[in-house]
Amino acid sequence: MAATRAYLDYNASAPLIAEARAAMVAALDAANPSSVHTEGRASRRLVEDARRDVARLVNARPEHVVFTSGATEAASTLLTPDWQMGRGAVRMSHLYVSAADHPCILGGGRFAAAQVTRIGVDRNGIADLEALSAALAAHDKAAGLPLVAIHAANNETGVIQPVGRIGEIVKAAGGVLVVDAVQAAGRIPLDMSGSYADYLILSSHKVGGPKGVGAIIAASDLMMPRPLVNGGGQEKGHRAGTENVAGIAGFGAAARVALAGLAEMEAIARRRDEIEAIVTELAPDAEIFGNAAPRLANTTFLAIPGVKAETAQIAFDLAGVALSAGSACSSGKVGPSHVLKAMGRGDSLGALRVSIGRATGAGDIEVFRAALAGIVARRAGKEEAA
Repeated sequence: MAATRAYLDYNASAPLIAEARAAMVAALDAANPSSVHTEGRASRRLVEDARRDVARLVNARPEHVVFTSGATEAASTLLTPDWQMGRGAVRMSHLYVSAADHPCILGGGRFAAAQVTRIGVDRNGIADLEALSAALAAHDKAAGLPLVAIHAANNETGVIQPVGRIGEIVKAAGGVLVVDAVQAAGRIPLDMSGSYADYLILSSHKVGGPKGVGAIIAASDLMMPRPLVNGGGQEKGHRAGTENVAGIAGFGAAARVALAGLAEMEAIARRRDEIEAIVTELAPDAEIFGNAAPRLANTTFLAIPGVKAETAQIAFDLAGVALSAGSACSSGKVGPSHVLKAMGRGDSLGALRVSIGRATGAGDIEVFRAALAGIVARRAGKEEAA
């Protein structure tokens, strides 16, 4: 194992930042925030301060933030046929998702499989807007409203979806739009006040906060999904269970830093471009997926002909580089990336995802260069032996 390691897997989980760690430690002894005594009120202030910080990250109202145990729970809560508007019920009769969405969206939440339609993407991973428009035009409104869920930025390729245009299409069809902003938050500006999204999904550990905390952010509290977790009245009845005060405090601290860090995205993009230049130099036949479309500044998804992604991932790890063969949520499974398959690239041997962050430096990039050089050299040796 290499003595010097480079962590290039921020899309799987960003390292816990110092500010989030300090906020968590300070909150570990916090009382139950539902208690009315002095200690309980102090704990409640920690939760509400964090709620404001998370809201600011996407320019939303704090009272429209609902904390969850993570993005998967948030998705499972939102992706349901059963919604509430005041004391009345609202029915979502069908769910429309992108074929390149994260598995927590593709799974359809509480919808039956027959109630879920997958919308295709082009070779760069951009959703087929004509297909979406046609599907929504054919939707039977008598049965209920259409619910559309899509990622703002893809977790594997980093490709950014035209959420504004998608929102216009959904609103014209009388539908509701849920946007998975897990990878986008802290990497591109998000503005609930000017967005067509009705609901956003966020995850703490993608922005440098702790794992096990996420959020639903609503444009309005006029209509909300039927709760997934029932019990007490926490989170205004939208998510029962005593709040994870330490985790929420860490999330809030990370959100503050992430908002300020948006100014650093151009510098991060230059480091990504440097990594891609190294790939092109050492493996000219490598393919970088989605690079013809708008992408996150920190993400490169690449394949090298003749090099199996899972094998390369192990080789990189042994050489001191932490990265993923596709999504970390599915990288332990053998098989092609569902994102590549949706993009019409299912014949690939798989792809490697390099994702960086503010702490990625020149030394990390040099470790990556040395590791890739070794992998390419071994490929050349095998070709000569054959």
